[in-house]
Amino acid sequence: MRMDKEVELGSLEGETEMGTQHISQPQRRKGGLVTMPFIIANEALARVASLGLLPNMILYLMGSYKLHLAKATQILLLSSASSNFTPVVGAFIADSYLGRFLAVGLGSAISFLGMTLLWLTAMIPQARPPTCSHGTESCKSATGGQMAILLSALALMSIGNGGLSCSLAFGADQVNRKDNPNNLRVLEIFFSWYYASAAISVIIALTGIVYIQDHLGWKVGYGVPAALMLLSTVSFLLASPLYVKTKVRTSLFTGFAQVIVVAYKNRKLPLPPKNSPELYHHKKDSDLVVPTDKLRFLNRACAIKDPEQDIASDGSASNPWTLCTVDQVEELKAIIKVIPLWSTGIMMSLNIGGSFGLLQAKSLNRHITSHFQVPPGSFSVIMVVTIFVWIALYDRVILPLASKIRGKPVRINAKRRMGIGLFFSFLHLVTAAIVETTRRRRAIKEGYINDAHAVLNMSAIWLAPQLILGGIAEAFNAIGQNEFYYTEFPRSMSSVASSLSGLGMAAGNLVSSFVFSIVENVTSRGGKEGWVLDNINKGRYDKYYWVIAGLSALNILYYLICSWAYGPTVDQVRKLNQENGAREEASTEFGNGSRQVDKASEITEEIGSKEKELTELRNGSLVDKEFKISKENGSKEKS
Repeated sequence: MRMDKEVELGSLEGETEMGTQHISQPQRRKGGLVTMPFIIANEALARVASLGLLPNMILYLMGSYKLHLAKATQILLLSSASSNFTPVVGAFIADSYLGRFLAVGLGSAISFLGMTLLWLTAMIPQARPPTCSHGTESCKSATGGQMAILLSALALMSIGNGGLSCSLAFGADQVNRKDNPNNLRVLEIFFSWYYASAAISVIIALTGIVYIQDHLGWKVGYGVPAALMLLSTVSFLLASPLYVKTKVRTSLFTGFAQVIVVAYKNRKLPLPPKNSPELYHHKKDSDLVVPTDKLRFLNRACAIKDPEQDIASDGSASNPWTLCTVDQVEELKAIIKVIPLWSTGIMMSLNIGGSFGLLQAKSLNRHITSHFQVPPGSFSVIMVVTIFVWIALYDRVILPLASKIRGKPVRINAKRRMGIGLFFSFLHLVTAAIVETTRRRRAIKEGYINDAHAVLNMSAIWLAPQLILGGIAEAFNAIGQNEFYYTEFPRSMSSVASSLSGLGMAAGNLVSSFVFSIVENVTSRGGKEGWVLDNINKGRYDKYYWVIAGLSALNILYYLICSWAYGPTVDQVRKLNQENGAREEASTEFGNGSRQVDKASEITEEIGSKEKELTELRNGSLVDKEFKISKENGSKEKS
């Protein structure tokens, strides 16, 4: 009885389920906080299962499948790239065809199938190459069929991740009710618990699951994640009657395609005067009645040629593939404008590959006591913990202290935080290069140049500085990127904003794979031993790190150019307007109104183009910005 009351109370906070309604029956409320445990459980269990498979995967590929380090690393980089790219496709399919409920449900089920298939490769001896009898010479490599099973498992998990990525947006649908005066507080509660559970899940995956794999073997180590994924899927589907299931809508990507097509069709059409809103097609309730001057060639997509043929009786376009709205044009301009700055974040995911970090840790002394040593795959926890600790220090200590010293509120805008993150990423790579140089010299000095499995008399704590710097870099750049996209894009593009970071990671993984191939091929020409070898003591991964550090330094210069070309952000424009307004008010009080107004007018005119392009383009994005702030604060508080 008590549970029924809780469900009823939770339902009162949700939205009305979309679908067929009967006039004779009262409208049933669904969603609300009562759905939160099911959605969070689905995400948390899925995250533990998927992340728990990654750290030791390189050991499984090299040991059980007899793959060389180079090939195994390429497989993992491409798998990571596909896992980061499928969320973009998943968001498109969910918004345009399936809906978020089906996307999350199917994604969970497909991920479970992939993990089960991977578990079967550990359970069935015929699914992988036979064990080596004497040395590497007699080892048989994997057959085409065995590799097909392995790659199918990784592909299924990547596809499933595309659907699971809609979990956050689906959870927000359940509690987001704009007529609720406490709506922002409810959203804050959801985002806080969602990100807190995500953080805990990462730590459990990198410690508990990795420990199981190291001590109980692959059969149990891969069976546990598959079981957790099954529990995740079942827990999500059980609450199906309680969920709000919104209808699909026209895809934003379809609108982009329409603008490009129509602009090309009208490429010879002269542009109407800018002060003629009646010659541009716009929505009735839109604040944008004429397009901005930036990227003017796209403005032809919303120019009306013949009102009788182009405009329907209800005011909409007769054919969306021959006439677009001003909003559609400006949305495409927004995404084009942000692409250069977005591309600077690709460098954050450019690395040797997580596989080398594990082999590096495995070669060092990991003992805490004489009887216990840290699993090599668990050292990534240092980076994860650093991210959350730094966020808390930055928000609760550094900014308040800086504000107290300067005597006014201090805040680093999102675009600048992206740049700071890139600088710390550069320091991370330089430190990693120095540590690997030191580690390799120690290996040679101790006589282990030909022994890839030797444990050096060197503490694994040497890896901590580079992991800490990497965590700080992520804390600055990742959060800065997300906030930048959410504030710069209009509300209708929030789904695109949420997927751009993942798309950047996918691009980074692809570039990593490309650079990896180039380094391997160039350094091994003429039959020489290249930098990339299975024996990391013989390989020259220190030089590889220096190459990537050099690319990172060039990327910082590229960021500075892109940041300058982008100009002021929405927040900077708003701040300038507020300062100008204060000056104008003060000048009126002191009788110097005309001079101050003229000065304010000059500044306003200087940023007018930017203000019109970005501030108006936001078009109702205040709520989405508050959602983002709630999410960021929730992550900070729970960290």
